[in-house]
Amino acid sequence: MSESSYLNGTCVWSGAEMGQNHRWVKQFPSIVLAQIDTALQKTEGLDWRRIDRQNFPLPDATAFFDEVREELENGSGMVKVRGLDVSRYHQEQLRRLWYAFGAHLGTPMFQNYRGEVMREIKDEGMGVGAKLYGATVDEHGKQFLSSGARTLSPGQLRFHTDRCDVVGLLCVRQASEGGVSKLASSATVYNRILERRPDLHALLCKPIPRSRFGEEAGGEHVAYDLPIFGVRDGKLTSHFSLTYIENAQMLPGVRKLSDAEWEAIHLLMDVAEAECFEMRFAPGDIQLLNNHVVYHGRTAFKDNVQTGEDRMLMRLWLSVPNSRALPGDHAVLWGDVASGKPHGGIAQPAAALPA
Repeated sequence: MSESSYLNGTCVWSGAEMGQNHRWVKQFPSIVLAQIDTALQKTEGLDWRRIDRQNFPLPDATAFFDEVREELENGSGMVKVRGLDVSRYHQEQLRRLWYAFGAHLGTPMFQNYRGEVMREIKDEGMGVGAKLYGATVDEHGKQFLSSGARTLSPGQLRFHTDRCDVVGLLCVRQASEGGVSKLASSATVYNRILERRPDLHALLCKPIPRSRFGEEAGGEHVAYDLPIFGVRDGKLTSHFSLTYIENAQMLPGVRKLSDAEWEAIHLLMDVAEAECFEMRFAPGDIQLLNNHVVYHGRTAFKDNVQTGEDRMLMRLWLSVPNSRALPGDHAVLWGDVASGKPHGGIAQPAAALPA
């Protein structure tokens, strides 16, 4: 397939359409919820990091997880699962059941160079995100936060993707104001730009310098080149985070983007905004997104601790067994680019890896 061809399929959708179409909303089967409770009792006292499909069995969930994976890979690229009453569980039980959910759906991947495979997404307070994930200053002397640091603040998050096949978010508590999830089909963005500005579309199919800033201790280079749009076997993968592109431009020896490349990137952001829809989490909601075909962002939020409305989500990064094959040049970021192989995640320091 030529990269100048339009994309087709159910992954191509508009925000207006998906806001009314509930094919991507699934309900936990009652029998699966009952089996979750049974497995929680059997694993009482077991550290959540040791949970797997064998010691947390869900024998009647196979069809449910198959349906979820199919929608993620060959459908709209997103799923919202409802029906989990988080108020029934204490924090450690939530960690076990959520990690078990991920283990049944796919393979949990490292989310940072500290080896975390589950992360609580909340306002960590001034300076905590910068300390954990890194910050620098831009050409104007203003603090420039890494993408990870921005996640742990109450601020807005721009449209981006994570480095995994599927990002999963379990809402434990919602903020008193804001914290709305914004979702856009990157396949639709691809088509719209190709239609309106094929010259700029072509630039997004060519290598763009990125930085590993604040992200990982591994990797051969601090900066690397990767197209924003890649297609293999008729399937798109779009890996995009403006923060890493902006930071790469601050590094010595990195090629400076042309005015046309910046125009293409800003057009992508504008089209994603025009084609997106907004979705507000409720406690117990699970959001699953295929990063290859869905951009996600977030509005700023305000917590109210006194009323128990202090936003907290539990995040998993998953590699799934029915994942698409990726273009060969994506190995710099994803590792193994073959279909169905565990790939993505954050490289770990050599000393942290098992012998």
